[in-house]
Amino acid sequence: MIEFFFGMVGSRPIEWIAVACGIVNVSLIIQRSIRNYPFGFAVVTLYFFIFWQYRLYSDALLQVYFFIIQIYGVYVWLNGRAQDGRVIVAPLGNSMFAMHLGATAVLWLIVASLMATFTDAAAPYWDAAVAALSITAQFLLSRRHLQSWYLWIAVDVMAIGLFYTRGLEPTATLYLVFLGLAITGLIQWRRAAMRPLDT
Repeated sequence: MIEFFFGMVGSRPIEWIAVACGIVNVSLIIQRSIRNYPFGFAVVTLYFFIFWQYRLYSDALLQVYFFIIQIYGVYVWLNGRAQDGRVIVAPLGNSMFAMHLGATAVLWLIVASLMATFTDAAAPYWDAAVAALSITAQFLLSRRHLQSWYLWIAVDVMAIGLFYTRGLEPTATLYLVFLGLAITGLIQWRRAAMRPLDT
């Protein structure tokens, strides 16, 4: 068990802190707690430097977007809470979700092409797919939509393979934990969406 723990968090303090903050952040999101945001800001700041060092530029730039969209998320979550302080899951129609997916596909092709052409990105198409899906997932999460968890599950599955092949085993393991948390989040938010008046 100890060997697994050290394998997950790695040997660098920056990854230790990022892993810990990431797990706390997602755990609080599952609970629909606005207290997740300080941990979220810490995670994206740390991972910007980690990803840049490993030449995963799409993911590094993604952290800048995450930082900005979380400011927006704080505003939306503050104004969308129930009496117990937890955010209320907001509905999103299938047609709107499909539009978001279409926009994500276009964004993926644009970012991947730019990264492949103008940078020395290690895995431009794979990296850009994770980035594009993450952009949409974080936007939907900031808007309190249940569908964000479907995208986070897809992101986590793809990211596990990407980071493992790039030698970022601790981060790959973190995304394995995130995958389990995302599945839990989907279940919990779906239950909350079915009884919005009881949140």
